[in-house]
Amino acid sequence: MSSKLSKLEELRRWDGLDRTRLPRHVAVIMDGNRRWALDRLLPGKLGHKAGVETLRETVRYCLELPIPYLTVYAFSTENWSRSDEEVTFLWDLFSDALTKEVDSLHANGVRMRFIGQIDELEPRLQAAIARAEAITAANTKLVLNIALNYGGRREILEMVRQIAVEAKEGSVDPATLTEDDLTRYFYTAGQPDPDLLIRTSGENRISNYLLWQLAYTEIYVTPTFWPDFRRGDFHAAILDYQGRQRRYGGRPDKA
Repeated sequence: MSSKLSKLEELRRWDGLDRTRLPRHVAVIMDGNRRWALDRLLPGKLGHKAGVETLRETVRYCLELPIPYLTVYAFSTENWSRSDEEVTFLWDLFSDALTKEVDSLHANGVRMRFIGQIDELEPRLQAAIARAEAITAANTKLVLNIALNYGGRREILEMVRQIAVEAKEGSVDPATLTEDDLTRYFYTAGQPDPDLLIRTSGENRISNYLLWQLAYTEIYVTPTFWPDFRRGDFHAAILDYQGRQRRYGGRPDKA
């Protein structure tokens, strides 16, 4: 099959979407791995493994459309409260997936970035993360932000601490700070805020995720568990987004 035909078929998979109104940045709360496994009478760890495959497919969807920024919630600061067995498995799974996927992501033009308290992770994992970021640093087709050991309140706290240090040094005047000034202190500095947040498994909360960045994000909740989230689900989320009227707190345009 020629590459041109493959491209045509690829475009047809997204029939019904307005290519001029795609979100630039999609954020995802990948929820429901354990419940997916429980429903199938499987160990919870198999749900997490299935979730890795879904993330791989979601990256592919973003490249096809294209959507230039994707941010996924992989491990929150609250996830440490889970059992030692599950936490250990999650980190081992992440380390293994990172090693296996980085070359493929690099070949497809994906830039990997990791946001969160990375300096609190094991040195071995920090080294793997640094390597992945370095290898993919020049890629421009898609920025894949992986929120790891991440908490929205913690991010804001770190921002406040940094501003306090700079104010004490005299390099920042707090009285003149604007919202635009503050954005450079966040992990997603230089990127557009998410246009669309997708949360799987039917939970209607944002779970301490990108608290500043989600101020005017459109939220789409689906009952589908993350391991079952496929092309049709992503298509439905984008189509729903395109049906919204984004007002950013203002009045809708008059007809």
